[in-house]
Amino acid sequence: MTLEEVLEELRGLAEPEKVLFKQKKFGVIANNSLGVYQRDLNALARRIKKNDQLALELFDTGLYEARVLCSKIYSPKNVTSDLMEKWVVTFENWEICDSFSMALFAKSPLAMEKIDQWIKREREFEKRAGFATIAALCMADKKAPNDVFENFLNYIEQASNDNRLYVKKAVNWALRNIGKRNPDLNKAAISTAQRILEQGSQSARWIAQDALRELSKPDVRMSDYPRHIYRP
Repeated sequence: MTLEEVLEELRGLAEPEKVLFKQKKFGVIANNSLGVYQRDLNALARRIKKNDQLALELFDTGLYEARVLCSKIYSPKNVTSDLMEKWVVTFENWEICDSFSMALFAKSPLAMEKIDQWIKREREFEKRAGFATIAALCMADKKAPNDVFENFLNYIEQASNDNRLYVKKAVNWALRNIGKRNPDLNKAAISTAQRILEQGSQSARWIAQDALRELSKPDVRMSDYPRHIYRP
């Protein structure tokens, strides 16, 4: 598909009333938006398949849904540090931040490098991108050893006093996903949540209590990545 063909399809899917609905219901404030839901963008991405050049062209239109679509069709193995920095500084809400973090950043060979950089950023959605990428990496990388995620728990503990809504939600998301990666990391995440709870700040209490509710359940859904390195 050409750029113009994709843009024509996006315009055909446009429902302007969804822009306001997403803002009120989900807190998605997006400039230059047509009002297209993720399910429709996902369906379009499946038809396009991976196409790096088209993805770049879509992003450069400045159209919100075109940028979200870029995250879904760019090949993670080809993404560069410069491109990741170009994109991350434009994030204006959690939806586009998470789309890039889940579909692209967490699957990139540069994921670890960018996590380390972004979690130290001050801007809300750049910092969120760091923790959202951690959360997504829990499923994207099935071979990483436990010590990688144990190190992430240190980052999570340090960031737990950031009271900004979309940072603390991403910190909590990363903590919960680490705790569902395997039984050993479940124990480590619960211990981290208990220490966070002791910090006493409003954000720390929310992050810890929400994580403990999920991770302490006897029937918590859990993976076993990496496989066969622990004893049940």
